[in-house]
Amino acid sequence: MKHIVEKEWLLKHLNEENVRIIDCRFSLANPETGGTEYEEAHIPGAVYFDLEKDLSGNVSGHGGRHPLPDLDGLIEKLEKAGIGEDTTVVAYDNGEGAFAARFWWMLSYLGHNNVYVLNGGFKNWTGANYPVTAEVPVFNRASFRPAINEAILADMEEVKAISQGQTENSVLIDSREEKRYLGIEEPIDKKKGHIPGAINKPWMQGLEEGHYKPIEDQKKRFADIDPEKKVVVYCGSGVTAVPNYLALKEAGYENVKLYLGSFSDWISYEENEIE
Repeated sequence: MKHIVEKEWLLKHLNEENVRIIDCRFSLANPETGGTEYEEAHIPGAVYFDLEKDLSGNVSGHGGRHPLPDLDGLIEKLEKAGIGEDTTVVAYDNGEGAFAARFWWMLSYLGHNNVYVLNGGFKNWTGANYPVTAEVPVFNRASFRPAINEAILADMEEVKAISQGQTENSVLIDSREEKRYLGIEEPIDKKKGHIPGAINKPWMQGLEEGHYKPIEDQKKRFADIDPEKKVVVYCGSGVTAVPNYLALKEAGYENVKLYLGSFSDWISYEENEIE
């Protein structure tokens, strides 16, 4: 796989100077859980990045529940972690895939291409009795110069144009589970339903027991979508859509964007329709 590494690879390269490991464990239900888990035990050399403190900005009127973070602050933390332009970075979560993928996407947005997600996450690592530690590493500061890749980020206006059929050869994917897509159930956001015109490809169907399914399986999931089309993925707040983004890239789709504000941003505009 192009953007995913296995635990055996990471174990082999664990102590290499040019490899950095990022712990992204998080619980949407209890935001402090990930940091606590990191303090108790993590992969040796791993630095903790918090979904809401490091990988998201402050919530405001628009932008959704997990908007873009302050990029200067994020870059500052990357540099403190010893991450420079040539560093190989591997992110992991507990095996959900979404939190590590959010970090992977953020670094891709900053123009850092040598970044990967650990398949199976921390649970798969510990399940193999691989080493863990409570020691918090300290690295020499690196220099990280971003090259923002706007081509992978979609905003509300672009999504609206696709929704209204104004943009040809474009597909909008709602990555949430079917009950939320259909508006049968909405446990988080203030409105139910989905962005008009979006098709449903639940993100969790791209994983099995914490592992991303093989490339051929991902291709079958998206077989009804022309690889030549532009694809924009969204979810509730721009986190669980990223596993679909990653899966699409693995399946060979080149023109893929993340609507980072997602449904929580869409519904913040009263004039936007909901299906």
